[in-house]
Amino acid sequence: MKLRPASGRLPASLASSALAACGGARPAGSPAGPGAERIADLFWAMTGLGTVVFLIVCAGLVYALAHRRGPMVAPTPERDRRRTRMILLFGAILPALVLVPLLFWTFSTIGAIDPRARPSDLVVDVVGKQWWWQIKYRHPDPRRSFTTANELHVPVGRRVELRLTSTDVIHSFWVPELHGKTDLIPGRENVAWIEASRPGVYGGQCAEYCGMQHAHMGLLVIAHPPEEFERWAAGQREAAAEPADSLARLGRKAFVGSACALCHAVRGTPAGGNLGPDLTHLASRRTLAAGLLPNTPGHLGGWISNPQALKPGTRMPRVPLSRREFQLIHHYLQTLR
Repeated sequence: MKLRPASGRLPASLASSALAACGGARPAGSPAGPGAERIADLFWAMTGLGTVVFLIVCAGLVYALAHRRGPMVAPTPERDRRRTRMILLFGAILPALVLVPLLFWTFSTIGAIDPRARPSDLVVDVVGKQWWWQIKYRHPDPRRSFTTANELHVPVGRRVELRLTSTDVIHSFWVPELHGKTDLIPGRENVAWIEASRPGVYGGQCAEYCGMQHAHMGLLVIAHPPEEFERWAAGQREAAAEPADSLARLGRKAFVGSACALCHAVRGTPAGGNLGPDLTHLASRRTLAAGLLPNTPGHLGGWISNPQALKPGTRMPRVPLSRREFQLIHHYLQTLR
């Protein structure tokens, strides 16, 4: 099996297309949820009215330049009244006709996208880290709660409340097709929501500069029909499956005995680290390293062998492994579905 080299720079084309190449995510397009629809309506209204005002100003400028007069003439009462009327028309009346409706439209949009506008069907904690996303699904029964990373799965047609915070610097959660931006601030919990109107895979991105790998802090929102979402959630609640072959059993032993287990958790094993993503169902995810790479055996091998070569500055160090340890751990991680 051909693995990624342990050194060298990541091709820019691969980094920019990883989300699209690994599961159907596409560049942000038309709104796919009620929140994004309300924001898009306001945006296009502001753009349209702004364009009309711009054209009126340009027309006035052209008219003024085409009808320039000679030397300044003495003011007269009639000329003063005309100037006063023009100032009132273009300085007060027309701006009011444009801005007042937009003001009330904006208030209406803010009210509609307020997370307190109506109750949510699902509550999810999203924690921003340099440079990945920790996703925690809440449930009144702690046994039904679970943690994943870099992929937010949601049921179509149901409002999902997001409790947003950060463990290091300010990040910003943004999935353009589903909703606007909301910051994740250390020591503070902000609340937002998303709702998908149709099934699909929607690309998201950290929208606040958060360090050298800010551009590589992506995530996917995967919207399922409700029944399919429940099946996915039931699978995610399960601990890691028992290895099916001897090589995977040796790989689990090598993983638990290595430095990997100090930072990563695999439920059902002694590995319980919380500094890095939970790897219990790693092989079921579409990407690696927060959207940097498609989740393929070759990319997984390259990421294990030297993450700093692919994502310089990432908190994951290069762990010294023998060739045998690397092969065993690499095989074991591919079985975590």
